Amino acid sequence: MCEIAAGIEKAKGLMDTIARSYAAILGDGLTGIYVHGSLAFGCFCWQTSDIDFIVVTEAPPQQWQKQEMIAQLLRLDAAAPAKGFEMSVVRRQDCLHFVYPTPFSLHYSNTHKAGYEKDLPGYCAQMQGVDKDLAAHFTVIRHVGVTWLGVDKKEVFAPVPPEDYLDSIREDIANAQRDILQNPVYVVLNLCRVLAYVQEGLVLSKQQGAVWGMEHLPGVYRGVIAAALRRYEGGPAAGELTDAGALASFARDMLGRLFVPQA
Repeated sequence: MCEIAAGIEKAKGLMDTIARSYAAILGDGLTGIYVHGSLAFGCFCWQTSDIDFIVVTEAPPQQWQKQEMIAQLLRLDAAAPAKGFEMSVVRRQDCLHFVYPTPFSLHYSNTHKAGYEKDLPGYCAQMQGVDKDLAAHFTVIRHVGVTWLGVDKKEVFAPVPPEDYLDSIREDIANAQRDILQNPVYVVLNLCRVLAYVQEGLVLSKQQGAVWGMEHLPGVYRGVIAAALRRYEGGPAAGELTDAGALASFARDMLGRLFVPQA
């Protein structure tokens, strides 16, 4: 099983290194660095989690600053958890005066690692736009996020309208009936935490979502949810996560409860 305490300490060490380097790169243009996701919720698992953080700047970084920021993450990749880092750079004004979908100046995750490695200047230049996921990240930061460096989060992040947060998290599971067969752990736990928000207004981690699901959903789904939680926490894979029929049934029922049109 996952050694949560040890993983959290290693992740904190990496965040300290990143914070020091980003402060040097961005100088007075850095507003702050804010951790969200499993590390903020306290359920970070080295084997199955990534390190999620938002960098807030006074103005969009210059090209050379973008390259240095990404280069630092690439240098740290060998010491990072398998799922790596997920980082977005956003302007302070878009946090204080929330816009949806939210503009971003730079983004990094394992999905884009190969692109950055192949052409760092080119990939940095084109990696900007808007991202609906930021509504969910900002909401988590306001609830449980950690101000790692800089201005306190309460002075940076305005409340995200509930309808924007709901649209953001629903977007993440809209194709659940298809995706659950490829990534059952992620989809099962996400469906639980989205339903917890829809029904009770709760902003939960994946781990907390699983506990909520086992308490509030029909008992027939307890095995699937428990198996997903065990796997998320670093335990062995279980048969329930390979039962295509059970997974499809769970996704179909959950999407019906969430009123998400099925693809």
